[in-house]
Amino acid sequence: MLCLLLAALHSMTPAYAAADLPKLTLDSIFTAEEFKEEKLETLRWSKKGAYYFSLESTGKDKDGKDLPSKDLVRHDIATGIQTIIASAKTLTAPGAKKPLSVDSFEFSPDESQVLLFANTRKVWRKNTRGDYWLLNLAGQTLRKLGGDAALATLMFAKFSPDGHRVAYVHKNNLHVQSLADMKITAVTADGSATLINGGSDWVNEEELDLRDGFRWSPDSARLLFWQFNTQDVKRFTLVNHADGRYPRVTTFPYPKAGEKNSATRLGVVSAEGGEVTWLNVPGDPREHYLPHAEWTPDGKAVLLQQFNRLQNTLRVMRADPATGATQTVLTETDKAWVENKNTFRWIGDDFLWLSERSGWRHAYRVSMAGEVRPITQGEFDVIEVRLVEANGGWLYYYASPSNATQRYLYRIRLSGGEPERLSPADQPGSHGYDMTEDAQWAVHTHSTAISPPVIQLVSLPDHKTIRVLKLQKMLLEKLAALKLPKVEFLRVDIGGGIFCDALCITAQDMDKSRAHPLLMHVYGEPAGQTVRDVWSGQRGLWHWMLAQHGYVVASVDTRGTPSPRGRDWRKSVHLQLGIMNSKEEAEATKALLARFPFLDRQRVGIWGWSGGGSSSLDAIFRYPDLYQTAIAVAPVPDRGLYDSIYEERYMGLPKANAEGYRLGSPITHASALKGNLLIVHGTGDDNVHYQGTEKLINELVAQNKRFTVMPYPNRDHAINTGEGTQRHLYELMTNYLHRYLPLN
Repeated sequence: MLCLLLAALHSMTPAYAAADLPKLTLDSIFTAEEFKEEKLETLRWSKKGAYYFSLESTGKDKDGKDLPSKDLVRHDIATGIQTIIASAKTLTAPGAKKPLSVDSFEFSPDESQVLLFANTRKVWRKNTRGDYWLLNLAGQTLRKLGGDAALATLMFAKFSPDGHRVAYVHKNNLHVQSLADMKITAVTADGSATLINGGSDWVNEEELDLRDGFRWSPDSARLLFWQFNTQDVKRFTLVNHADGRYPRVTTFPYPKAGEKNSATRLGVVSAEGGEVTWLNVPGDPREHYLPHAEWTPDGKAVLLQQFNRLQNTLRVMRADPATGATQTVLTETDKAWVENKNTFRWIGDDFLWLSERSGWRHAYRVSMAGEVRPITQGEFDVIEVRLVEANGGWLYYYASPSNATQRYLYRIRLSGGEPERLSPADQPGSHGYDMTEDAQWAVHTHSTAISPPVIQLVSLPDHKTIRVLKLQKMLLEKLAALKLPKVEFLRVDIGGGIFCDALCITAQDMDKSRAHPLLMHVYGEPAGQTVRDVWSGQRGLWHWMLAQHGYVVASVDTRGTPSPRGRDWRKSVHLQLGIMNSKEEAEATKALLARFPFLDRQRVGIWGWSGGGSSSLDAIFRYPDLYQTAIAVAPVPDRGLYDSIYEERYMGLPKANAEGYRLGSPITHASALKGNLLIVHGTGDDNVHYQGTEKLINELVAQNKRFTVMPYPNRDHAINTGEGTQRHLYELMTNYLHRYLPLN
C-alpha cells in the first residue's frame, strides 16, 4: 500500500499543461523552506518492553509549525498507543516560565529516571556542553545536576550501570554525583586549559570522532578515561571582528600536518576518587592515537586500540585495570592506512572486527587469544555494522554488492554462512535502521535520489510495516506539482579499465539540439561519496533548480572516494591526494563531454565544499583548458595547513612526502589559472582555516590573476549560522554561474 501511495504522489500533476509547471526557486528552497522534509524526533528504545520514547511537541502554532514545548511520550509498538509520561509542565524547571529546551535524553537502566540534556552549546561541530537535569518519573520531579556549576558547562553525563550515580565532565575534570544525596565527587583534579580529562582535543574529536572520553565499569565502581595533554601543541587563533567594537579572539590547540600532537593516555580511577592507574601503552604518547577503549563485559580488563602516527598499524591491546599492564591481542596493518571503523562490539568474550585484509571490508570474530575467524566473505564490502545480536547469533550490517550507490540491510549468522537481505527488493535506493538490541523492531528510513525519506516502524526480520511515522505527504505533493528534472545514474569509462559511478541531472524536456553548460559537483577525497541513490536535501534541490533552468549537473566518484568497491579502489590515492583524484575527475569530465553531444565544451564548471573545494581548485588550476569556471567553498589550498590526523593518514608525514604535499596542494598550480574562480570561506572556520584562503589570495595576486572571494564573517565550516546566510550563499553561487557559465 505504501509503495502504491508513493507512486501515486509521484505521478500527481496539476490540471495545467506540463510546460507550465512551476520550477524550484532559491526562495522556495532556502527562504520559505517549502521542500524541507519532516524529520523524526529523537527516540530511545525501551529495554524493559516493546516501547519507545520520544519528545513530542505539545501542539501547533497559528502557522502550523510545532510548538517548542514538548512532552516525553511512551509509544506502544504493537498498538501505537501513546502515553505522556512527563508533560511539558513537568519538564519546566522550578521557577522557570518555559519548559526545558531538551536536545537529548537517556533513561536509567531501570527506566525510573531520565537524564535530560538541555540549554546546550556548540563545541566545534556538535552541541556537547549544556545543563543536565534528572527527571524522576514516579515523583514527576526535576533536579539539576552539577551543584553550583555555571550554566551550560557540563559535558557527556551518563548513568552508572547500577543507576545510582551520574558521571560527567566539568572544566576538564571528571565528576561523579550520587543520586541519593546529590553529593559530588571530583575524581580528577588536575584538569586545566591544557589538560583534558574525560573529553577530547580538537583533532581527535574531528578526525577520530572521539568526544565522550570516559566509560563506566560494568560494576559501577570505576571509570576508564582519556587524558589529553595539549601543552606543547601549537595554537591556532580565530578572530571575530563582527560581534563587538573590538575583536574577540579564540585560541585553541590545533596540530597541523607534521606538527606536535597532544600526549594521550588512558587511566582507570575509582568512582570514589583516589589514585589513577595509567595503562601502560607502549610508545611515545604524542606519536600514537587511542581511538577506542572499552571495558570487557566481565569488567576484569580493558580492551583498547592504538594507531601509530601514520595510521597504517592498529594494535588491539588487553589491559589490566589494576596494574596497567598491557598485552597485544591483534595487529592490523595496511600499506596505505587502516580505517577507524572498529568500535568494540562483543560476541560473548570475543569481539567483532572489520578488516580489509582480503581486499574487501569484511567482518571477523576475534578471541582474546587473537584467533581471527571470518563471518562475512566474498567480493563485496561491509559498508557499516548496524548491530551484533549475540543472543540470537546474528550480525546485521549494511552492504550493496551490486551497486555502490545504494545501501541495504543484511544479516548473517555469527558463525558465517550465506547472508540474508532484509531490505525489501522492491525498494531500491538507500535504507537506514535504528534497531532494538534484540533486533525485533526498527525505525526504517528509505529514500532515493528522487524520493524523500519515508520513515516507518517495522518488525524484523520479516520487515513488516507496523506503522508509517513520516510519509512526507505534503513534500511529495509539492514535488509532484513541479517540473522535476531527470536524474540518471551511469558508469563512466575513464580509461585503464576504470569505470566510475556518476550521477547526471538534466531537465526533463531538455532541448538536445542546443548546447548546455556542464556543472560538475565534486568531493573527490576519502571522507565523502557524492554519487549515492539517497535524498540529498536542500543542496540536491539546488542542483535540480539549476537543471530545470538548462544546466547539466553531474557528479563522479573517482578512486579514493569511500565507495564500497573494495580496498584498492579506496586506497589507490595514498600519498597522492589531489594528484590522482584530480586527474581522474578531469578524465571523467572529458568522458561525459564525449558521451553527451549536447554538452558545451566551452562552458564547463565545477564546484565543491571542503575537500570538494580543494578538488575544485585543483580542477581549474591543473586543467585550465577543460574547466572555465570553479566555485571552491571552504577549500584547503595548502595541504600542510590542515590537521595532522587527516593529512598524515592519506599523505604521510610532510618531511617524508614533501613532493607529494607540494604537488598535491592546489596553491602550487595557481599560476595556471585562466578561467573564472569564486572562493567562499567562513572566517571563523575552526576546521579548514581561512588562513589557507588568504595564502591563496596572496599567490593569485602575485601571479596577477583575476578571481573573486566571498568571506563570511565568523561563520564556521558549515557556513549556515546567522540570519539569511544559507540563502545568501546559494544566491551568490547561482548568480556567479549565470554570469560566468551562462545559459544560452
